[in-house]
Amino acid sequence: MALVDLVMPKLGESIMEATILKWHKQPGDTVAQDETVLEIATDKVDSEVPSTAAGVIEQLLFAVNDVVPIGTVIAKIRTGSTEAVPAAPAVPTPVIATAVPVMQEATALPNNKPTATPALSAGGIGRFYSPLVLNIATSEGIGLAELETVAGTGNEGRVTKKDILEYVSKRKSGLTQTQTAVSHTVMPRQEVVIPLAKIEPAPLPVNYGGNVEIIEMDRMRKLIADHMVRSKHTSPHVTSFTEADVTNLVLWRDRVKKEFEKRESTKITYTPLFIEAIVRCIKKFPLINCSLDGTNIIVKKDINIGMATALPSGNLIVPVIKNADQFNMVGLAKQVNQLADAARQGKLKVDDTQGGTFTLTNVGTFGSLMGTPIINQPQVAILAVGAIKKRPVVVETPAGDSIAIRHMMYLSMSYDHRIVDGSLGATFLTAVAKELESFDPGREL
Repeated sequence: MALVDLVMPKLGESIMEATILKWHKQPGDTVAQDETVLEIATDKVDSEVPSTAAGVIEQLLFAVNDVVPIGTVIAKIRTGSTEAVPAAPAVPTPVIATAVPVMQEATALPNNKPTATPALSAGGIGRFYSPLVLNIATSEGIGLAELETVAGTGNEGRVTKKDILEYVSKRKSGLTQTQTAVSHTVMPRQEVVIPLAKIEPAPLPVNYGGNVEIIEMDRMRKLIADHMVRSKHTSPHVTSFTEADVTNLVLWRDRVKKEFEKRESTKITYTPLFIEAIVRCIKKFPLINCSLDGTNIIVKKDINIGMATALPSGNLIVPVIKNADQFNMVGLAKQVNQLADAARQGKLKVDDTQGGTFTLTNVGTFGSLMGTPIINQPQVAILAVGAIKKRPVVVETPAGDSIAIRHMMYLSMSYDHRIVDGSLGATFLTAVAKELESFDPGREL
């Protein structure tokens, strides 16, 4: 029999950690190869982690709600036997640091350099530290005693990545008192006193007044909120607006939608029509399809269009159509419907939300005429389409101007002003509008 490590899998190029939502197996349970062991969540999507070997669960190394770096061992599986074995602790018990008497030399050596910070272990003084937190602490020269003073906001007061990074930032700016090196002076034999974590005063209760209901954000809403705030802090947003006469597009869809559904066994919505127009314009203005890495502009050759999709919970998720320029209208319609259905049923795979280069959001679905969308990082632009409304407009004809009832739609695009200037942003948006206006109403399926 041998022990096999089950590690947190790589979930995408931009994902460095995941949160454990639920363990489906406990120590002593048998597990088949590829059978689900646990559920995890990232800021993109929830996923299941299968077993990489058949055997018996020997030990679970993390608890529910722990944030675990990619590549970290999360469980151990004993192979070669399917018989139950005595269960090991589900989560390792934190090692309690004991006070050890220290005797210094009788005389101090002058000009001694401070000793290097010893390597930290996962067992703190009464609480557990993730490998990611320990790595950051070690690289910043933060000892175990000092780490114990860092206030944790995680489950059961654990220190999260955000907590340690905020502490390091304050430490460098002098806003927090750091531990000093041990002085090599004559010291009597004494017991080391372990410093207690700083006790923050309990916040005063907030009086909201009136008849209110307090609802805590769910996990996905917290992630969305954090993602939106970081986007605003990262990119200087500018939004341009235009409108398009989409009468030809509307009339064409009304004419073909029944035949399309009967022939292809899927509906044709406006979304694939919008995506087709966006793809054509990206090819004309490739700088819209990029991201920034410091001062480097990364122009993406692949055109991967994300489409914001509303979930039954009210939250949004953005599945991605990879290589959207390689699909015809039928292919785009099927991709749109398959991803939207998978999103609403909670069946999206991790890869389904990765690699987007440009995002489309349809605020018109909810009756809104227009919106100012927030950029989906690390992209540099996002386009919103509003509700299609009939309005009287002036139509120019060879015989002169006339007023006609037309199907009109507003478009808005937010873009990162560090790389996309107003001229490029407005020109691209106008090009999309013209693509929609020039739609061929006699087009064949």
